Amino acid sequence: MTLTLSDSELLRKGSYIAGAWREQGVGVLAVANPANGNVIAEVATVDRAGTEAAIAAAHDAMTSWREVPAKVRAQVLRRWFDLMMAHQEDLAVIMTTEQGKTLAESRGEVAYGASFMEWFGEQAKRIDGDVIPAPSADKRVICIKQPIGVVAAITPWNFPNAMIARKAAPALAAGCTIVIKPASETPLSALAMAELAERAGVPAGVVNVVVGSSSEIGPALTDSPLVRKLTFTGSTEVGRRLEQACSVTLKRTSMELGGNAPFIVFEDADLDAAVQGAVVSKYRNSGQTCVCTNRILVQDSIHDEFVSRLVAATAELKMGNGLDEGVQQGPLVNVGAVGDVEQLVQRSTEAGAHIALGGARSDLGPCYYQPTVLTGVTPDMAVFRNEIFGPVAPVTAFRDEAEAIALANDTEFGLASYFYTRDIGRVWRVAEALDYGMVGINEGIISNEMAPFGGVKASGSGREGSKYGIDDYLEIKYILMGGLDR
Repeated sequence: MTLTLSDSELLRKGSYIAGAWREQGVGVLAVANPANGNVIAEVATVDRAGTEAAIAAAHDAMTSWREVPAKVRAQVLRRWFDLMMAHQEDLAVIMTTEQGKTLAESRGEVAYGASFMEWFGEQAKRIDGDVIPAPSADKRVICIKQPIGVVAAITPWNFPNAMIARKAAPALAAGCTIVIKPASETPLSALAMAELAERAGVPAGVVNVVVGSSSEIGPALTDSPLVRKLTFTGSTEVGRRLEQACSVTLKRTSMELGGNAPFIVFEDADLDAAVQGAVVSKYRNSGQTCVCTNRILVQDSIHDEFVSRLVAATAELKMGNGLDEGVQQGPLVNVGAVGDVEQLVQRSTEAGAHIALGGARSDLGPCYYQPTVLTGVTPDMAVFRNEIFGPVAPVTAFRDEAEAIALANDTEFGLASYFYTRDIGRVWRVAEALDYGMVGINEGIISNEMAPFGGVKASGSGREGSKYGIDDYLEIKYILMGGLDR
């Protein structure tokens, strides 16, 4: 299969290291379209040695990049933003074809990713230090902020553009260089972004993209003393292993890990708004996001009415190839993902959950699973305890506010949470009681470049986006000047 793009140079087929494209590698990775199984491209891969070459290139480039004035770094990031938006349609087509999400969602992700280039370009000029009151008259105390060093970024397949942008933009703004390892399912989006970075004037070695096996590339990144920070978005299980591996060299880490987001609907909520918010939050990217609604908790007095409306709204979702007009639900990323979702549903129905809608594979193809609503879900069931990562909405009834909070917090995860109410007192009580890094109130979509994205507990550490998002890429240096006699 050949992708039809306005700019064919965006379809790169090899890693990008030290400002050069490596389209001959140690192996070949076949990238397939989950909508139909067709191979889109074969990408040359690198091994540990290739990754170490990328790290060395990033380390060499640090010397000059960190000295580039913040205003100039901001201009480079602005050009990267402009190029991403100018090529939004091509980037969206690449993403939909390799990942499966709808074209409308892919367009939105490109714009969302580009927003971080714009935001952190502006933040580059606001990396301020401090003059601190001195302990005596002959001294002055100063704090400055400097780039931490070479950054390694390991990014997931569910947001192959935005997750790179959320990491690369603050790194470059701070004066760091970066080595990016994209998911094997979606390398083409990462390589297209590298092509645009080169056009934007990002110097050779500042941005590197390595495609290949995690077992080869991962250890090279975690073991290298030249890499001073690792940022990862993915599962909690993998995040724990990466944290352990990074501890040997005492790297700083940022971990955006798994979620188990509750979506609470209180009896005083606007039901139409709550249903719309649940559908948007649950079925976005076919349920394959770490902030997707994972458990819907509904007050018992409105439970039946809410479920009826939710089933009706979910039944209207149109499934199909994400490139086709009007499609709202694309395929899951691969056959294995469908099997994982199917197993969670089966285990839960065997434990007593009821299928109100869906609950089976679709006949559209092996990577499709029907949008599903389950009722009668209890805290001991698999869909309550595990991150589903698929189009399944489990509904649990609760009695009162205290039980809702207890059910919501009954998980090791703490990334995103949502609730609907029109009681201003409840807004504050519940928002403060939920043990999550992010809370959406009467909203099902909460991410934007100006807000801090991140979680607590087993959902990781660090924040991406906002004025706080650049801090993880900076070191604070304390300078004491003495002998300043009057």
